[in-house]
Amino acid sequence: MQISKKEQADIRDKLLAEKTEFNKRVTTIHQNAKNPLDADSAEQAAQIGNVAVVSALESEAVTELAHIDAALQRLESGNYGTCVSCGERISIGRLLARPASTECVDCAELDSPG
Repeated sequence: MQISKKEQADIRDKLLAEKTEFNKRVTTIHQNAKNPLDADSAEQAAQIGNVAVVSALESEAVTELAHIDAALQRLESGNYGTCVSCGERISIGRLLARPASTECVDCAELDSPG
């Protein structure tokens, strides 16, 4: 089943909203990273631990941004909504819930650990 123009517009809007949110996160992380470390060594240790967590969050946000950009490209090129693993259509429910999805539910479940 083909995705309607309304569904495409809804998905595009959701992808763009998610992109805006992840861009804000990355910007906030970069702004906070400019703060120098505290002179106190115990405080520095805590701050370094925080940097590791924040770096992981930034990496996750950057990865999500790449997935969103790829989904927007697929949407524009007309091949959005096709499972990359089996070639079947991805359900509209899944696409509305996770608009950057590249796999149908069945294939995603096969790929998930445990």
